Amino acid sequence: MEYVHKPVLLDECIQTLEIRPEGTYVDGTLGRAGHSREIARRLTTGRLICIDQDQAALDAAKERLAPWRDRVELVHSNFAELETVMRQTDAACANGMLFDLGVSSPQLDDASRGFSYMQDAPLDMRMDADKPLTAREVVNTWSGDALRRILYEYGEERYAPAIARAIVRKRENGSIDTTFELVDVIKSAMPPSALREKQHPAKRSFQALRIAVNGELDVLEPMLQAAAKYLTPGGRLAVITFHSLEDRIVKRTLQTLAKGCTCPPEFPVCVCGKKPVLRLLKPITPSAKEIADNPRARSARLRSAEKLEMDR
Repeated sequence: MEYVHKPVLLDECIQTLEIRPEGTYVDGTLGRAGHSREIARRLTTGRLICIDQDQAALDAAKERLAPWRDRVELVHSNFAELETVMRQTDAACANGMLFDLGVSSPQLDDASRGFSYMQDAPLDMRMDADKPLTAREVVNTWSGDALRRILYEYGEERYAPAIARAIVRKRENGSIDTTFELVDVIKSAMPPSALREKQHPAKRSFQALRIAVNGELDVLEPMLQAAAKYLTPGGRLAVITFHSLEDRIVKRTLQTLAKGCTCPPEFPVCVCGKKPVLRLLKPITPSAKEIADNPRARSARLRSAEKLEMDR
């Protein structure tokens, strides 16, 4: 059965980017090319640079974007390397950039990738299979304190101390190798009331491990800084977030770029000389209809901004 991909906030992203047929655009999180297809088909003499750290996504995109390959360039990289990608592709600037920070549905649905707590698979969770760090290594070799920290900070898991202790006890008698083995350990550390909650008891822990394995939060601010640098005046930046941790980082970074001056409020005049780079646009959330059609869109939020001036 062919998988049908549902890109989140698709119409809203396209409207936000205000695509020009001759423009240059960057999809920094290609995924299954749902957003890229809509951008590419609106271009004539323009160009779309598609970035993804998952080689499987790039391979699939060759077919999905086949009608527009003359205007599409596929790049195997992490959007943390956006500035390097722009230089390597000889793109002096871009009229718009889009970053969808969610894990793509095919990654979640492919049991072999180890992202899902609903399917048994080896503990992996790497978005880039060429990277060495896996969830299995984190679970079996990181200290109890480190596990507690990432579960609490990245998963906002209130039972982080108990879960970390349970993982350490379990691995004393043998390694934790699969997703279901980890789910059982997580459940064993939680009180009955937590197990009865609507949300799956392993959801927060799996989110935390995925973020730790892929360094997802560390790359957001550098990416946004580079995106603002390479946008043309009037160019649009669109970022889709899916949980509060990444949303706070995106919101804070965009606000800083829109404010400019970083002097303490008690300073009578600005001495840092920093000027506003972006103008913030109104955040957008999915409609009730989109959430009904695609439940994975429920927590999505689109934050966007427009470039005010060149800062290079």
